[in-house]
Amino acid sequence: MHRLPDTYHALKVDAQKCIGCTHCMQSCPTEAIRIRNGLAVIDKKRCVDCGQCLRACPAKAIFVEQDDLDKIKSFKYRVALFPAVTIGQFPENISENQIYDALLKIGFTHLYELEQPIGFLKDSIKEYCRKDKKARPHISTFCPSVVRLIQIRYPSLLDNLIPRKAPHDLGAHLALEQLQNQGAQRDEIGIFYITPCIAKISSVKSPLGEKESIVDGVINMNVLYNKVRKNIRTTDIPDTSDRRETLTRDGILWSLTRGEARHFGERSMAIDGIHNVIRFLERLENEEVPDIDFLELRACDQSCAGGNLTAGNRFLTVERLEHRAKRYESSSKFKDHPIQRLAPKLKSKLISDPIDAKPVFILDRDREKALEKMSKMQRIICFLPGIDCGACGAPNCQALAEDMVNQKAKMSDCVFLQQTWQEENKISTSKALKNMEKKWGKDRFKADCNKRGRRNEGF
Repeated sequence: MHRLPDTYHALKVDAQKCIGCTHCMQSCPTEAIRIRNGLAVIDKKRCVDCGQCLRACPAKAIFVEQDDLDKIKSFKYRVALFPAVTIGQFPENISENQIYDALLKIGFTHLYELEQPIGFLKDSIKEYCRKDKKARPHISTFCPSVVRLIQIRYPSLLDNLIPRKAPHDLGAHLALEQLQNQGAQRDEIGIFYITPCIAKISSVKSPLGEKESIVDGVINMNVLYNKVRKNIRTTDIPDTSDRRETLTRDGILWSLTRGEARHFGERSMAIDGIHNVIRFLERLENEEVPDIDFLELRACDQSCAGGNLTAGNRFLTVERLEHRAKRYESSSKFKDHPIQRLAPKLKSKLISDPIDAKPVFILDRDREKALEKMSKMQRIICFLPGIDCGACGAPNCQALAEDMVNQKAKMSDCVFLQQTWQEENKISTSKALKNMEKKWGKDRFKADCNKRGRRNEGF
């Protein structure tokens, strides 16, 4: 896939639907959202595609830019590359064979659960962790939101990241290798990743650690789920077990919390939920967490089972996958399988390039200027109320002060200061109203039952 700019993000704001309610701004863990002219604006440099804003928006104004399913029709060989979490979306009375059959009816010609060759990735990570003694703990690169978070907010931890690509990259290379060995040409093959989360869309279209992805498109799992349900049949269901012959217990559990951590080091930890991850990384960067060998960090609660593009309940998904995994062998059972012939070639494609630091949580790259801005910020904060109400269009008073020193906001944006200035006759009422209209949009303060945002104003 042609690589998009580094600032690409799959999350977008629909200006026609946005009501400027601040729910998204208050929920964003990286303070990437501001309200300008009554609309939410996402700072591309700070966004990590965690999807918290998508969940929080009451007006459904935050949407996901994604590939259309019809794109698969452009290829002769149409590969559905999907995680085991996809199967976990469906109740257990719908079998694997039924789901696979429905995917074929939708239009795919080849189906790959991307965790089938997970043993290669596990062995490669173990080998790296055994050889690398410098950076501890080793941090998994499974979750693209976490990798981007470390890149922009905790760059001192970049050396701790394990330079290995994600399972969907490995699955894509396996599918491509097998089809080309059967005589298919590369331009005839379309590999489509069925994603449970927004961050993986960005990681395919603008990947970290590689120049470009071999995946040709990314399909929203929620969209595909509805189409699969419509194509489920209850009679004459073909046996598709041969398409899962190398799927293992380890692979099925890999995308769940502790799916990775259970395999690495005497002291390994698994943390899910973006806010939990941030709190832990703060402590790790401050060297308050000693003697950890391996860290599995996932932005979503219950990891991929709780992905923001999944259709099912995350707890039920976990229970279904754990139950399903019991029916499969461990990866050690496949040491003599023909797939092992591909091991050297696949393992060579697993190694990712170094990830450059892109710190955005600094006031200035020049140390002296940064210290000067920090001092100015502290003086500004003394005048702000510290209520963190968000009425200024920033998520909290500190964020407003930071915007001020970076020439992106003014003292008059604070409604409490404006009220004080009006009482002291330092600013007129009409001027104060105009300042508010610049932030929240014209006519926002009129009594009108049809105005934008009325659902959040008690009407």
